[in-house]
This record gives sequence, structure tokens and C-alpha cells, in this order.
Amino acid sequence: MTKKANTKPSLKLTHDGALLALHAALKKSEELGVPQNITVVDEGGNLLAFLRMDGAKVLSIRTSQKKAISAASIRQPTGQFKPELELKMAIATEGALTNLEGGFPIIIDGTCVGAIGVGSGTGAQDCEVARAALAALGAQAL
Repeated sequence: MTKKANTKPSLKLTHDGALLALHAALKKSEELGVPQNITVVDEGGNLLAFLRMDGAKVLSIRTSQKKAISAASIRQPTGQFKPELELKMAIATEGALTNLEGGFPIIIDGTCVGAIGVGSGTGAQDCEVARAALAALGAQAL
């Protein structure tokens, strides 16, 4: 008889990994000339690192955080839901989830270890900055 395992090993994003992602996003933001709010969370959506660049929009602090939490929760990039589901998602989660572009899960070896959320530029700029962070970590591109 085979014994069923009650636990399994898992990958964790370290604070060094979170800082690596943050610095890569910062560098890309500076290259674009677009000050950003950058949030890195663990797989459960808990804050690991945050930076508000000089000149980044204050209200985008919250959107960058919600983008990261949303991407960690759904294990998919934000901005991919049908528009008619956005309000329902926001209501059902008491505003915790967003469909704004700029949130990406950090997937290493098929495991979600966290997420990054970027906000203060256009959706395309936010995504470009987030993807630079993923590349620095060697994360799966989505």
C-alpha cells in the first residue's frame, strides 16, 4: 500500500528575489522615463517589496498592489478578463481583485512563487516594466 503524502516541498520567493525583481523593474521604468509604483508579493499576495518612484501617481500605489495580489491569486496576468466581469470580480472580492493591466504572476519551474504589479504608466508601459522584472528572475513569460 502506498502512503499518501500530507506535505510537499515548495519554492518560495526570497526577499533577495523580490529586490532583484524590484530593481529590474526600476531600471526599465527609468529607461522608459515613466515613474512607476512597483509591488512584489509572495504567492499568497503578501507584500515583499514596494517602491514608489519619484513622480509616480499616488493613486497608483493601490492599483499596483491590487494588480500584484490579483495576479498571485488568479495565477494569470491581469487585464485578461472580459470587461463585463470586472465589476462582478470587484464586488465579489470587496475590491481585492482588479483587471487593470500590469499584474503578472511570478512562475518558476511551473510554480507560482509570487507576483508583481506595476502602476502609473499606460497599461502597455506597466506590462513592459513588469516583464523586465520577470526576465530578471528567469520566470516563465505569460
